[in-house]
Amino acid sequence: MGNKTPAICFSEPSVIADRQLALLQRHLETLQQTSPWYCELNIDRQEVRSLDDLRYLPLTSKDDLAGNNDAFRAVSPEQVVDICQTSGTTGEPVTIWQTENDLQRLALNEYLAFSATGISRRDKVLIGAALDRGFMAGLAYFFGLRRIGATSIRVGSGQPALVAEAIEKQQPNVLVGFPSLFLGLARRMQGGGLEPASCGVDKLVCIGEPVRNPDLTLSPLGAALAEAWDADIFGTYASTEMATSFTDCPSGCGGHLLPELIAVEIVDEQGAPLPAGTTGEVVVTPFGIEGTPLLRYRTGDIAALHTDPCSCGRRTPRLGPVIGRKSQMLKVRGTTLFPAAIGNVLSGIPGVVNHYLEVEQQFDLSDQLRVVVGTSDADLTAEYLASEIAGKTRVRPEVVLASPEDILQKTVRPDRRKPITFFDYRNSRQESETP
Repeated sequence: MGNKTPAICFSEPSVIADRQLALLQRHLETLQQTSPWYCELNIDRQEVRSLDDLRYLPLTSKDDLAGNNDAFRAVSPEQVVDICQTSGTTGEPVTIWQTENDLQRLALNEYLAFSATGISRRDKVLIGAALDRGFMAGLAYFFGLRRIGATSIRVGSGQPALVAEAIEKQQPNVLVGFPSLFLGLARRMQGGGLEPASCGVDKLVCIGEPVRNPDLTLSPLGAALAEAWDADIFGTYASTEMATSFTDCPSGCGGHLLPELIAVEIVDEQGAPLPAGTTGEVVVTPFGIEGTPLLRYRTGDIAALHTDPCSCGRRTPRLGPVIGRKSQMLKVRGTTLFPAAIGNVLSGIPGVVNHYLEVEQQFDLSDQLRVVVGTSDADLTAEYLASEIAGKTRVRPEVVLASPEDILQKTVRPDRRKPITFFDYRNSRQESETP
């Protein structure tokens, strides 16, 4: 097939919509025939005559999937060749069953996503995400790179020292992983006298954390990465449940929809669709999944969809950066914000290596926020950091300084796919990975 974007991506929006409608109707037929959960809902697919009619179909929540997990398996046990488990970022982990065709679809998804960034068989790619513990991400990246023909270096993300060693020894020119990991790694390397920009890395494909602002410019985190590594920065968005990626092209105008693989909506609190460019909850309907097919799945992530033309020539809608999760929204002394806003401020401050947030409920309508910052810079003070956060977010939290090693011990755990940077103690003791 070669490293080519499907022609449908360059078609007129009406052509893309017609193709997605056909896929949606086929998907609804499959749900009615195979999924115990959706069979019970008695969905009338004949009433779906356009993509706009998605709004009349039932939404699927994380609680639905977690509380009735077995009812979402749509194939016999003999057809399951791989079992994935979600990371439990915002609730109980759930099982995702995959057939052989699902694994082939996963490989196609990452092939298309990586190809959009310009990765080819000539590249050597370090995968800074786990392939074990039932997680989907590292497996998907490996499958996609294998289909492209690129060289993979599978080191995971649990031990930054091993990642640094692999970069120095194997000399990859592409890094795939969490941007906060690669920024912290760059600062550690600089502290040891090695400039990351001299390592030959020309692309960073960033997962799990946004690297762009809502206006699609690079965020402080993205800009700091670009400067430290002297590399192009690509943002991505995905989840285990959707088994599909939204990835930046070189134009950096948001993650392109893969129209053959997924439909996406942005909805308000009541589940009603919002117009393009408006921030709301991301709702997805992945196509072509056999093991655990879903309809209008509420991700809990907050973002906007952009439909204006992209300079790369694709006509597909593009998903903007996730600005936060509904469950992580904070209300501090009358100001509403998401943890990512504070992370963006800290990532642009030299001397800050890593951080995490702790929140407790002070009053019914006010949260008490503490930011624990990892640094080895003796000149960096908690007062200065609190002032910088207040200047950018209008919220002045309590700031506590700690060593970068202490932060790593708290945030990086072998049983989690992503760093845990948000600890929510408002209602019960919860902890959440970076969105």
